[in-house]
Amino acid sequence: MKKLLYAVLILFACAAQADTDGFRIGVVDTERILRESEQAILAERKIEKEFSARDQEIKKQIKLSKEMQAALEKEGSGMSDSVRRFKERELANLNLNLQTMQREFREDLNLRKNEELAVVLALADKAIRAIAESENFDVILQETVYRHPRVDITDKVLKFLAAEAPVKSDK
Repeated sequence: MKKLLYAVLILFACAAQADTDGFRIGVVDTERILRESEQAILAERKIEKEFSARDQEIKKQIKLSKEMQAALEKEGSGMSDSVRRFKERELANLNLNLQTMQREFREDLNLRKNEELAVVLALADKAIRAIAESENFDVILQETVYRHPRVDITDKVLKFLAAEAPVKSDK
């Protein structure tokens, strides 16, 4: 922790000294890029569309499970033991399959989100490099605890990405 503190202090000291020499620092809010950029929004829509059928199927299975549970609770006392046990096993199997479907869905969804976000981040890195080169920045930081609006170039990156965004075809 002390080493990290010393490194930050040295960075600020160097930045303060270099500022007199025309040293330029920029900061980008990556989370904002992933929330607001057109590419991120399109990626989110693409993923929603891709996974909507599976999501609907899971919702149907949940509804079916709840209906079976309610019917078993309501009518279970009037059933023979063998019929009740059969219905309970059927419900248990349905719930097990449902849990498997939900786990696989979450895993696949997270994988796809990570793939799409990697593409957006690669485009953002390209935009950051282009801005850094065109405006003569010496250092551009991401993931900072605090940034003064004077050094925050997130809006510039968003504008750059908007200019590079494909034409919206489906909303």
